[in-house]
Amino acid sequence: MMEKYLIALDLDGTLLTDEKIISERNKQAIAKARAEGHIVSIATGRPHRASIHYYNEMELDTPMVNFNGALIHHPKNHYWDAIHSPMSIRTAHSILHTCKELGVKNVLAEVRDDVYLDQYDEELMEIFQTSDTPINIGSLSSNLKDDPTSILIHPEIDKIQALRDQLTDKHAEVIDHRKWGAPWHVIEIVRAGLNKAVGLQKIAHYYHIPEERIIAFGDEDNDLEMLEYAGVGVAMDNAISELKDVANYTTHSNEGDGIACFLEDFLKLSS
Repeated sequence: MMEKYLIALDLDGTLLTDEKIISERNKQAIAKARAEGHIVSIATGRPHRASIHYYNEMELDTPMVNFNGALIHHPKNHYWDAIHSPMSIRTAHSILHTCKELGVKNVLAEVRDDVYLDQYDEELMEIFQTSDTPINIGSLSSNLKDDPTSILIHPEIDKIQALRDQLTDKHAEVIDHRKWGAPWHVIEIVRAGLNKAVGLQKIAHYYHIPEERIIAFGDEDNDLEMLEYAGVGVAMDNAISELKDVANYTTHSNEGDGIACFLEDFLKLSS
């Protein structure tokens, strides 16, 4: 029998199609891998509330990485040693000041699954609200009182680079920032030193899986550290060129069942 692998799945642009669903072929390949003893875990920039549906759909029973490593927890085992690593409220308010100086469209802050939105925005509400998650709308400078897990900034497209430059110049020692892929054009900020590889390392240690038996799939710059850390880093065909440069392999796109194609071949999954 093949030694077991830990398989880390990014969601958007990787496991999920552009319609935000898991294809039947991907679902079946993941189920086969699990049936053969391999361990499957989600590693996403999304919060828990926006990823638990996919976790349950795949019938997972493993720890999960949310907020690009700012929250590492086990949805089905509350005794598991969860790690929540928010940034300080002081840093958050400094970032809000930077946003006001640049005149961004909107800012959203999350404290685990509590959501705070600076201004009412139908598009952002649609992305981040779930049926059981109320959104607190109003000035973040006044309403945000706890250390946030993450901050999401929605700038004008032509201001993205200027904003990232400002964030690096003013806050590089205390935060890390990443850009989401199209169509959202959102900048996500978490505490410095956090990334998906941090969460994946904790999960691998829990299951006693060495780096060479970790398969990680991704498509965006928030997957870079995870693919570098994994012994088997796999970039989607739709991934950014920087990710393909560090990956060991490139598979088909998120629209072409890339995860299933790779796992079926690499793990020689029985049909």
